[in-house]
Amino acid sequence: MNFWETKTLAEMTTEEWESLCDRCGKCCLNKLEDEDTGEIALTRVVCDLIDLDTCSCSRYAERCTLVPDCLDLKQHDFSAYHWMPDTCAYRLLLDGEALPEWHPLISGRLDTVAEAGISVTGFAVKESEVDDMEDHIIAWLPPKPRD
Repeated sequence: MNFWETKTLAEMTTEEWESLCDRCGKCCLNKLEDEDTGEIALTRVVCDLIDLDTCSCSRYAERCTLVPDCLDLKQHDFSAYHWMPDTCAYRLLLDGEALPEWHPLISGRLDTVAEAGISVTGFAVKESEVDDMEDHIIAWLPPKPRD
């Protein structure tokens, strides 16, 4: 049995938890919150620390210090993060769903995420290249593909 099929998110080791991340980069997309309604708008703008070719953080170990708004999801109640994309392995497992065939733990390859059109590569822009984040609000993210 695979660890993600037998353990809850809370029971996973740090190594197991980290291996669940498919490196899509969607959780690194900046969000804007309406102060009046609490509604969250998603943008195509990502943190400058992300490598847009690999969708990995270039300073992962220091990210929460360097970027105060960055969250270490393992340190919080993950179920509160309803804004996570529906393709996210953490969200899928929390919802009792299986990992998709493009996920690196299933496919054995990191490039299957981009091949499936799941990553933000070619879609996202870095914060340093943006004057007004509101100009980059998106109404949708591609839905998770069917297996």
